[in-house]
Amino acid sequence: MKTLKTLTILVLVLIVSSCANTSKFPVSVVTPAADIVATMKHDKNGNYKITITAKNLAAIERLNPPKNAYVVWIVTEKDGIRNIGKLINKNVQTTGLETLTPFKFKEVFITAEDQADTTYPTGLEISRTKFK
Repeated sequence: MKTLKTLTILVLVLIVSSCANTSKFPVSVVTPAADIVATMKHDKNGNYKITITAKNLAAIERLNPPKNAYVVWIVTEKDGIRNIGKLINKNVQTTGLETLTPFKFKEVFITAEDQADTTYPTGLEISRTKFK
């Protein structure tokens, strides 16, 4: 009975994780120790759920020149570039963002900005990835 329960849970986890599209960001020239992954999946309302997890990302104030926020952007198919939020420290080694957007997109990138609520990227680009 315990084996059946474990097998059922494993199958459910595989089904749920198979619905997500994951993309790993390339190594950043600005923050080479950073390991950044983006996951995109659809919710039941047709929105796109985006989860960004960055491990070992340099503290924003340690960049040269120092900045105030890591901002995540999407490149949409019809509406141009959109700010979807800033990376939030979860602990000493991990920062992340989890958000919903109605915009269909194929590309995500991160910049270091002076203000998190900026409407267009003007800061230093950290890394960029594309979804298939």
